[in-house]
Amino acid sequence: MKKKPTLFVTRKMPPLVTERASKSYNAKFNNADFVLNGNEIVKAAQGVDGLLIVNEIINRETIFTLPATVKIIACFTAGYDHVDLSAAKERGIVVTNAPDALTDAVADITLLLLLGASRRASEGEAVMRSGSWPGWHALYMVGSALGGKRLGILGMGRIGRAVAQRAVAFGLEIHYHNRSRLDVNMEAGAIWHENSEELLQSSDILSLHCPLNDSSRNFLNSKRIALLPKGAIIVNTARGDLVDDEALIEALKSGHIKSAGLDVYQGEPNKVNPGYALLKNTFLLPHIGSATIEARTGMGFQALDNLDAYFSRRKLPNKLV
Repeated sequence: MKKKPTLFVTRKMPPLVTERASKSYNAKFNNADFVLNGNEIVKAAQGVDGLLIVNEIINRETIFTLPATVKIIACFTAGYDHVDLSAAKERGIVVTNAPDALTDAVADITLLLLLGASRRASEGEAVMRSGSWPGWHALYMVGSALGGKRLGILGMGRIGRAVAQRAVAFGLEIHYHNRSRLDVNMEAGAIWHENSEELLQSSDILSLHCPLNDSSRNFLNSKRIALLPKGAIIVNTARGDLVDDEALIEALKSGHIKSAGLDVYQGEPNKVNPGYALLKNTFLLPHIGSATIEARTGMGFQALDNLDAYFSRRKLPNKLV
């Protein structure tokens, strides 16, 4: 009987993912379910053939300290900015991600944030929970309609396109900027902008869906925020580090940005800028964009698909390096 590869899974997984991993691999799990540091990962990886990681930081030092047995790192997530890909390539370690399973869940949350920010949902819920509702009147807690507004999507990948598809049903006009223009059939009527600055100027609502890298870090700074129309709404379900927190908070205070719906933050979870929570015009969620059991199970299955392909010497569907 062929020996099963040995796998270390860094966090608790949805039940069906745990079941499949246990059947297919000689798997061990971090059942304590806390984020491991580099030294802890290296220690747990002794004698292991592969790693299935969630959001642990796998930097250059960790990569080059991992035991020689480790041949593949499979990310549970679509994002992979927490893994040093160049170091993994130097070391000869394959890295994969899971980009497909979370698309619908994140697109749904994006629309929730968009609606929540435009209709002052955070304020409304606070009123109801505090028992301070003064009653209905014509100008009480008036928000903004979506119909006829321009939705700018920065990054028209899987999630961006899924957001656009949903947003059309609310009467939004879709604008986008991508590294390259989409095929006309994939555009589905969306208006392409050759550069991000042009997109910002044409966005009553801006939704961020681009990957985090050196060029996109702090993309939404004070200079770019100033390009947005006064009263614009910001939505971010991509990465917190795309936004300069101080610049956005200042714009929310001044009224240049009417409101923001955020699911991701710099310094999450413990060092989120406290300024966001002090503002009434923010609608805040704790990074739950992919948090449906269907999406999280699918993410785990896609990570396992990558591992299965590697160990059976088939073409890897989501190989990064």
